[in-house]
Amino acid sequence: MLNKHVIRVRDVMKTHFDLVDGMSTVATALETMKHVETKTLIVRPRSDNDEIGIVALSDISREVLAKDRAPDRVNIYEIMVKPAFTVHPDMDIRYCARLFDRFGLSRAPVVKDREVLGIVSLTDLVLKGLVPQL
Repeated sequence: MLNKHVIRVRDVMKTHFDLVDGMSTVATALETMKHVETKTLIVRPRSDNDEIGIVALSDISREVLAKDRAPDRVNIYEIMVKPAFTVHPDMDIRYCARLFDRFGLSRAPVVKDREVLGIVSLTDLVLKGLVPQL
């Protein structure tokens, strides 16, 4: 049996991400997103008993833009997904891809010991995990 090199989520995840509070407005979140060229924000837990949330541009498009709501009057907690589906940094990217497929996900926070280490997307899994490094 051949030993196949295992690529882990930590090897392909993005380590630059932004955290926002659930009480932030969508307008504030959009300003944050614009500066870092990201499509997703991680929502901080409010306490040790709370969970991580996530909000994507698609959530903002669906819940704010399409419904003609004012971004400065909608709070992140109103449109975020919480609890966010998270993955472990040691997970094999093949299992991560299967998990994403099974649950219809396109990205997820990478969490170890309740600390967000990064974010991983389908794009990261494919382009960094399958394309040979040049």
